Amino acid sequence: MPRPQTNNEPVVGQMTQVWASVIGVCEQIRGAQWDLDTDCPGWTVKDQLAHLIGIERLLLGDPPPPPLREVPEHVTNAFGEMNEAWVDERRRTSGTQVLAELVETTNRRIDALRAMPKEKFDEIGPSPVGEVPYREFMQTRILDTWAHEQDIRRAVGRPGGRNGVGEATTLDRCQRTMPYVVGKRVAPPDGTTILFAVVGVMGRQIGVAVSGGRAEPVTLGPDEEATVTLSMDQEAFWRLGFGRVAPARLLANGQVQVSGDMAVGHKVLESMAFMI
Repeated sequence: MPRPQTNNEPVVGQMTQVWASVIGVCEQIRGAQWDLDTDCPGWTVKDQLAHLIGIERLLLGDPPPPPLREVPEHVTNAFGEMNEAWVDERRRTSGTQVLAELVETTNRRIDALRAMPKEKFDEIGPSPVGEVPYREFMQTRILDTWAHEQDIRRAVGRPGGRNGVGEATTLDRCQRTMPYVVGKRVAPPDGTTILFAVVGVMGRQIGVAVSGGRAEPVTLGPDEEATVTLSMDQEAFWRLGFGRVAPARLLANGQVQVSGDMAVGHKVLESMAFMI
């Protein structure tokens, strides 16, 4: 029986929803679909699940697999090597077995999260976005899990899982990262304003202005014209933020339009990918 929840943390229910969606689509996968390539270089559909298993088992305190003997080309840093070890260990395991392990692992994680005292979620610790409270770290797990769910869905041709808590968390993170992208990576001159005009159910107008060498979020008035406007739907926005698609591809098929200073606009698009 599942443990009763001893805290009132919404992130626990949100994480549970996203895991259920991943498992739901994977229960429909058959045969060779497990070996289809995904948007993550070097990873198949099955490898995506193996990665999710690895992260959650580490958080449960399970021992990691041995380090890789050979590091493949698509692995570019130590964090990637750690991820790849979990994936590599399951490459000779069937997709249905890997899915069963994901179900067992996420059930254990749900029990553990439900049993955590509220104070645990206030504790500051390491995360992909720096030292943050544990509940914010769990937001990064929602984001990562949902992103890989979409990788799987795109590979097997089963769209879904959209416009819920996973996508909302993802879009919020992408929005908060755009001032960094503009200010640090693009570094246009003072007075530059960038408008990300994102359409969709969860669309938004994201303004970023550069002043004193710093980029800050701004709200542009109806009569204010941005130096650059990048128009796209919400899927294109987060796929660019996650490095899942080349900007040139979206420009060519019309999913992204640039108006204003074209050189700056194209540099922003090339700089948007921030996921590890």
